[in-house]
Amino acid sequence: MNSQTKLRDPTAESSPVRRARLTPPSSLDGKTVALMDIGKSRGAEFIDRLEGHFKKAGVATRRYAKPTNTKVAPTALMQQIAAENQLAVIALSD
Repeated sequence: MNSQTKLRDPTAESSPVRRARLTPPSSLDGKTVALMDIGKSRGAEFIDRLEGHFKKAGVATRRYAKPTNTKVAPTALMQQIAAENQLAVIALSD
């Protein structure tokens, strides 16, 4: 790597913060799972399949979508997801 090469952080965080990984719940009983489509091709199909598996297991889900796949999810959307759910799956289809 030469001195002219610049590395970019794809998370768009101006001051990235290390966060400790949360311990996964021991059960999904009584939990609601957010399913977020990031807008990539065939992402909705992937979420459809996930939702089917969760429903079959008796787990409640709520669906969300980013307005565009080219930008980070709006803060208001992320806050809504956090307020309404205990877990989240971000659907990548690549």
